[in-house]
Amino acid sequence: MHKSSRKIVAEVQVHSGLKYPHRLSLYDQPPTEDITIEEFETCAIDRLRVLSEIESCYARNRPFDELKEITHSQSEKHIPLDHNSATTKDRDGQRRKDNTGHFVLRLAFCRSEDLRRRFVKAETTLFRVRYMNTTISERREFHKSGDFDWTLVEVEERKKYASELKLVPDASPEDQYLKVRWTRVPDLVEKRRVLLKDGWAYVPSRELSSIVFQEFQTRLERALAMTAKALPWMDEDTRLEPILANLSQGFIAGVGSEWGANESTGEEIRAEMVDELAHKHFPMCMRNLQENLKRNHKLKHFGRLQYGLFLKALGLSIDEAMVFWRKSFTGYNDDEFNKKYKYNIRHLYGLEGRRANYPAKSCQQILMNDQPGAEDSHGCPYRHFSADNLQTALLSMYSPQGLTEADLPEIMGTVKAEAFHVACTRVFEITHTTQNVAKGDGIGSGETVTHPNQYAAASRALERASGDGDTVMR
Repeated sequence: MHKSSRKIVAEVQVHSGLKYPHRLSLYDQPPTEDITIEEFETCAIDRLRVLSEIESCYARNRPFDELKEITHSQSEKHIPLDHNSATTKDRDGQRRKDNTGHFVLRLAFCRSEDLRRRFVKAETTLFRVRYMNTTISERREFHKSGDFDWTLVEVEERKKYASELKLVPDASPEDQYLKVRWTRVPDLVEKRRVLLKDGWAYVPSRELSSIVFQEFQTRLERALAMTAKALPWMDEDTRLEPILANLSQGFIAGVGSEWGANESTGEEIRAEMVDELAHKHFPMCMRNLQENLKRNHKLKHFGRLQYGLFLKALGLSIDEAMVFWRKSFTGYNDDEFNKKYKYNIRHLYGLEGRRANYPAKSCQQILMNDQPGAEDSHGCPYRHFSADNLQTALLSMYSPQGLTEADLPEIMGTVKAEAFHVACTRVFEITHTTQNVAKGDGIGSGETVTHPNQYAAASRALERASGDGDTVMR
């Protein structure tokens, strides 16, 4: 036996005991193990973090090489899948999580044609990146297990069509060919990279990946349609329905950042620092709340809730919060302020009522919950402002930091596509060019904004790294 063949056989023997023997998967077998509600949600959220970044890459028209790099780095962070050679790693555990997360998100994203389309596009991209980062031996074993229903073209048939096969781009006499129905490789047909004969496509083996990618996409589309038909019974489970409804919003709002679990960055700020910090470092939602507060000397309930929790996570202590809100609410005497607002402020800090330690609201919560009315100032400007008001506000708030009218078409394009967190991320990049932030850098490592405190922390960190420091700290 050839040395390389012995190596492949040895790998298969070593890993044949795995429940999930392949790093790649067509997801044709749903998980059968018992899982907790917490695991159900965690597996899906971690996977959605990766898919959401893929969606953001498409919204920003990133080149495929950049998309591939970001997808790989996000996968390594949230849903790593080690190669079969990594015998010291829990490969079955990784693949179990991957499989579970995929099937949970099927339940969340099968609910409408638009969600299914976006889910298929992101999942197919993730599969494609993984396929390209998989070893040749692992691909071979995956191909054998996938029931791809292709036929290897024998020598006699290749001789019969030799003159026509020579016309296939980059053709070589040594090429092997696979024969499939032409409908399974529409991308290759469009590019004229195959020979068509009587409804069959003769595909060079070097183009085999196109068959695999198309098969993955076709099977997933079919599976989502079937899942949608079977979904009504899920409405009876009151534990799962809220989780699935929340997950299905992931492409619009991004995935709730881990910032949501943090109460503070660990750096305290004072009441008199807030206004200058707002002009230098706050995302538009919080800039809008600060400017409304300065102009009207009051905020309605949901505005105080959104802004108060943000400032708390930013590092504003309860004592400084009392000073800040008291100075801002100039239309009240001390007694009126204490009666109307003191209890609510202390409640946000877990000092009254249930004494819960409330986290700051993520972009997803701001976008999807407590929709603002005509006289409210909370919410997300990218979603809740009219197009004209949004453009006017962007120029008013961020022109001093370098945003110009020439930037508006790109920002408004992402808003129109309902990629609101992508629009916010692009504003961050534009307003931080003096700190060497380029288009595509996001708030770091290409990531998009998913939490207002994440935006503010990244902005302040860039200023400190540039040597300027917060001027309000002097």
